Amino acid sequence: MDLPLAVDLDGTLVSTDMLWETVFLLLKKNPLYLFLLPVWLCSGKARLKWEIARRVTVDASHLPYRRDFLAFLRREHAAGRQIVLATASAEPIARAVADELKIFSAVYSTSAGNNLSAKRKASALCAAYGEKGFDFAGNDRADIPVFDVARSAIIVAPDPAADRYQRRHGTQRFDSHKASLKTYVKMLRVHQWLKNLLVFAPAVLAHTIAYSETIIASSIAFLAFSFSASAIYILNDIIDLPLDRRHPTKRNRPFASGALSIPFGLTMSACLLLAAASLCLLLPVGFAFVIVIYLIATTAYSLAVKRMLLIDVLCLAGLYSLRLLGGKAATELPLSFWLVAFALFFFLSLALVKRYVELQGATVDERDRIAGRGYRPEDIQVVGQSGVASAFAAALVLSLYIQSREIAELYTQPWLIWPIVPIVLYINVRVWILAHRREMHDDPVVFIATDWRSQAFIVLGASLLLVASFM
Repeated sequence: MDLPLAVDLDGTLVSTDMLWETVFLLLKKNPLYLFLLPVWLCSGKARLKWEIARRVTVDASHLPYRRDFLAFLRREHAAGRQIVLATASAEPIARAVADELKIFSAVYSTSAGNNLSAKRKASALCAAYGEKGFDFAGNDRADIPVFDVARSAIIVAPDPAADRYQRRHGTQRFDSHKASLKTYVKMLRVHQWLKNLLVFAPAVLAHTIAYSETIIASSIAFLAFSFSASAIYILNDIIDLPLDRRHPTKRNRPFASGALSIPFGLTMSACLLLAAASLCLLLPVGFAFVIVIYLIATTAYSLAVKRMLLIDVLCLAGLYSLRLLGGKAATELPLSFWLVAFALFFFLSLALVKRYVELQGATVDERDRIAGRGYRPEDIQVVGQSGVASAFAAALVLSLYIQSREIAELYTQPWLIWPIVPIVLYINVRVWILAHRREMHDDPVVFIATDWRSQAFIVLGASLLLVASFM
């Protein structure tokens, strides 16, 4: 029978780092733990890992396991080989993984006083099996001391140090799929930047979009909002890892799938926020104030508000209105009360579409909340009725706006704008019909921006505004 095979967890068996994952699980449970983390770390990394692990529960069934390597381990186990888990993760996490996979005959992990990493892991395995009495599968620099005392090494998704070791020694290797450009675009959620085109609305409606200074200011505002939004999306994806991994489509997101690491995501988020702050320096101070409110609101939404019944959709609608305010602040143009009121009702309707679709796909009992939300499946009718009502309220506000004095001052032929009311109703109500048919699979705002029928009606509405201005 072959020698035992010891397997590392972080980065090897799973394409993630359990310390980072459990830190965010803990902070999601209570953000005030942030102040205890450095206290625990001062007592050593082992204490930090242990204190976190005893306060959180890891769902080992949905971790991003490296499928090819796990299949190899299952074959070795089926052939009668002894497989052991040797990880620097805390014991509760290691035990959860072992209980889930059921292929390990022994588990070596970090205890409250011993961080089982590098040389300590090598010593523990040598004490159990003797030097050269086992094989070891690892992935990074910390595993090299274990490779040196093992009979042979298996390198899985190596970092640069482990990659050099593998090339020198010619050991068995399992490569990971490299992140593509599409992965990074998906991380940034570039398609969601379409929402930030709202910053151009004040300039368009004030008929000043043709001025170069207005276009430049609006474009800078667009980029600042987009960078800020991507930074928050990254943080939101990291915070929501356990929930996303149980979702049929969100589990394929870069961080949930393990395609990108949490430290990389945090670095990118910080860089995006820095870029947004730099752009704010190019615009009036009022715009920076709007961006700060936007960041506070989106962070609050990610941490807590999205789990609050109705407050979540009102917050989303308010965030769209903030984009309008940002466009106004960047260009220092007046902003119509009617435009803000219309945006609130229109985007409230679309936010309710998102919740409606989520409730359609709910698999919990009628009186249980869906994961990460404040809604229950029995709420679906009220959500749908509220969303359709908001769509008609948006059309009503638009109708009142068309009859206001502001329109008479801006357009030579205001009556030509009236067809925009049924256009808005068509776009919004069609989204609801598709959602009711279970044919709405995208974010409704992104759907409207990419659907050819909606695009055709948007072009028609823009043409009517243009003709009404200059006819």
